Amino acid sequence: MDANISIGQWVESLASKGRHSFSLNEVRNTFANDTEAAMKLKLTRLAGKGKIISIHKGYYLIITPQYASRGVLPPSLFIDGLMKFLKRRYYVSLLNAAAFHGAAHQQPQEYFVVTNFPVLRPTGKKGIKINYISKKEIPEPYLEKRKTETGFINISNPALTAIDLVQFDKRVGGLDRVATVLNELTEAIKPEQITESFLQTMPVTAIQRLGFLLDVILKQDIGKHLYEVSQKAGLDFFRIPLKTAAAKKGFPADERWKVIVNTEIEIDG
Repeated sequence: MDANISIGQWVESLASKGRHSFSLNEVRNTFANDTEAAMKLKLTRLAGKGKIISIHKGYYLIITPQYASRGVLPPSLFIDGLMKFLKRRYYVSLLNAAAFHGAAHQQPQEYFVVTNFPVLRPTGKKGIKINYISKKEIPEPYLEKRKTETGFINISNPALTAIDLVQFDKRVGGLDRVATVLNELTEAIKPEQITESFLQTMPVTAIQRLGFLLDVILKQDIGKHLYEVSQKAGLDFFRIPLKTAAAKKGFPADERWKVIVNTEIEIDG
C-alpha cells in the first residue's frame, strides 16, 4: 500500500473494484502505522460525509453515488458479506424470499433473515430494518442462490418460504397477509420441492396450517399433494388452532388437517 494514500482514497479504490463493504480489521492491516484513534477518527469523518456507514460494529458499507441520497445500500447488496463477516450461515426469508419468487404483493418494509443461534439483534440504519430469526439448523438443501450486483445471496426455496411464512406469521402481519402472499407463491411451489425428507425437518404444526390454507382456503392442488406426502412421511397430526393466540373452544375443526378454524381468513385482492 502506498504510504501516502489516505483511508478515503483507499475506500474509493475498493469501490472502483466493485467492493461495497470492508471491515475495521482490513483498515488496521492496511494502515498499520496509524493509531487506533486516528483510524477511527478518519472513519468517523468519512461517515459524516456520507461516504461510508457502519452497519455493524467493525463492518462498514461504502456508499456509492447511486445510493448517496439514501445513505445506505439495499440489504440484498450487503447481507451476504455481513453474514460472512459474522461467520453465520443464513438465508433471506419470509416476504423478501417470496418477492424473489414472484409473490411481491406488497413491498416489505422490513428485511427478514434467518440465521443460526445465538440470536442477532435487529439491524436498523437510515430507514432500513433487518430482522433476524434464529433457527437451530439452517436447512441448506432447501436454499437457492440468487445473483445480485455484488455477488449472490441465499434465499429459501418456495416450499420453505411457505412453511416459514406460516410458522412466523406474526412477524409479517398475521395469517391474512400470509394467505394473500401464498395465493401468489403457489405458482412457484413445485410438487418435487415437497418431499418426505423435507417435511420431516419442518414443524408439524406449520405443515398443518400451511396445508389447511393451501387446500381448504386457497383450493390449490399443491395442498392435496402436501397432504399425501405428509401421510407417506408418517406425520402425526393433532388438533391445533389456526390462529395460535385466539380461543379454541366452540369452533369447528377441519378433519383432514386437524386444524381448529378459530379465525376467518381474508385474502387481499
